[in-house]
Amino acid sequence: MKKNRLPFYLGMLLLLMTGFCAGGESTNKSGTTAAQFLKIGVGARAMGMAGAFVSTVDDAYCLYWNPAALPKVQNPTLVAVFTDWIADIRHQFLGFVLPINEVSSVGIQATVLNMGTMEITTVGMPHGTGEFFKARDLSIGLSYGIRLTNFFSVGITGKYIEQEIYNESASAFAIDIGSVLDVPFRGMKLGMRLANFGGKMQLDGRDLTREYDLNPDNTLNVGVETRLKTQPWELPVLFQVGLSAEIIGSAEALVGSENNRLILAIDGTHPMDAPEFAAFGLEYTFNDLISLRTGYRLNRDIEKFYYGLGIKVPFGGSSNFTFDYALASFEELDYIHIFSGGIAF
Repeated sequence: MKKNRLPFYLGMLLLLMTGFCAGGESTNKSGTTAAQFLKIGVGARAMGMAGAFVSTVDDAYCLYWNPAALPKVQNPTLVAVFTDWIADIRHQFLGFVLPINEVSSVGIQATVLNMGTMEITTVGMPHGTGEFFKARDLSIGLSYGIRLTNFFSVGITGKYIEQEIYNESASAFAIDIGSVLDVPFRGMKLGMRLANFGGKMQLDGRDLTREYDLNPDNTLNVGVETRLKTQPWELPVLFQVGLSAEIIGSAEALVGSENNRLILAIDGTHPMDAPEFAAFGLEYTFNDLISLRTGYRLNRDIEKFYYGLGIKVPFGGSSNFTFDYALASFEELDYIHIFSGGIAF
C-alpha cells in the first residue's frame, strides 16, 4: 500500500516557515554589504510575479533563482535579459543551460551592471574636472542541478564576483545552493535557496598609493609612498523560501483545464542587510502561448506592484522562442522596464 507523504511535506513546510519568521531580524542594515547588483532579479517572467519565483521556476532563469530547477530544462536553452534600471543604469544577464541526461543539467551565466561614463567632480570643481570614469559590476557563474528522486531536486552555483570603479576593483567567490520539493497535492512546489554565500569584497588599485610626508621639516622624507587601507565588505547573503500551487491547469490543479493555467506563488526573503519581505505572484497562461502576470511585495518602501506579459512561439518539436516583458513602479524613482528572451533548441 502506497504511503501518503502529504502530512510529512506540509509538516516540513510549516517547520521551515516558522523558523524563517522566528529567526528574522527587524534591524535595517542597508549599506553594510557590497555587490548590491546581485539582489536585482533576473528575467521578466520572474519580475512580473514580483520575484515570487524560487519554487515556480522551470526554465533557464533558474540559473539565478534556484539551480535545483535545472533538471526541468529538457532542451539546450539560451536566455538573455536587459533591465532598464534606475538612474540610467543598465542590468544585463546571459545564461545557457545544457541538459546532461534526464535527471541533471549544467549551466553558465554572466551578469553585468553598467553605469556608463561619469565626469569626475571635486570640492573645488563641483561642475566637473573634464576627466571621466566608469563603474561596472560583473558576476560569472557555473551551475549544476540534479533530481535525486522523482519529487526532490538540488542544485549549486559557484560564481566569481567583481566590482570596478575608476582605477579600483574588488573581487570575491560565492555559492548559491537551492532545492525544490514537488508536493503531491494541487501541483504544489516548495523551493528554497541560499544565495551569495562567500568571501568579502575589498577595493584595491593604483589610486590608493599616495605620497605622504610624515615630517615636513625634514627634506629627506619627500616623496615617501604610502598605501591607503580599505575595509572588506560582506556579500549580500539572502535566504529565500517559496511555495507555489496550480489553481487552474492540469488534473492535479484545483480546477482542471486543458487550455488555461493559473499559478499562485508566495515567497519570503530574508536578506542579511535589510528587513525581510514577502512576495505574492500570479501567472495566467492561455494554451501555453500567452501569459499575463502580476505581483506584489510586502514590507518594501517603494518597489511594490509588478506587472508582466509573455509570448511563447513553438517552431518545431519541443523547440520554442519566448519573449517576456515586465514593468515595476518605483514611485519617485520612476518605472523599471525588464525585457527578456530565450531560445530552446
